[in-house]
Amino acid sequence: MEEQHRDEVSFEDAMAKLEKIVEKLEEGEVPLEKAIAMYQEGMNLSHVCHTKLQRVEKQMDRMIGEDGEIKPLVNGEEEE
Repeated sequence: MEEQHRDEVSFEDAMAKLEKIVEKLEEGEVPLEKAIAMYQEGMNLSHVCHTKLQRVEKQMDRMIGEDGEIKPLVNGEEEE
């Protein structure tokens, strides 16, 4: 998966692709070379999902104060 393509895929699409890869690998019917390529793609998709979740977590931390109150965002702070 190319670096620029990783950011274009949505979290939901990346998770769906990752689930399909896991299902196929769990079946055990995949030739070794293809299994390695699928594993590598799965790791890339996992990284994409992890990165996107971290980004959302940071946004939520900025939006919600320690007291649980939602803080207003100023000048597009949600964009990082």
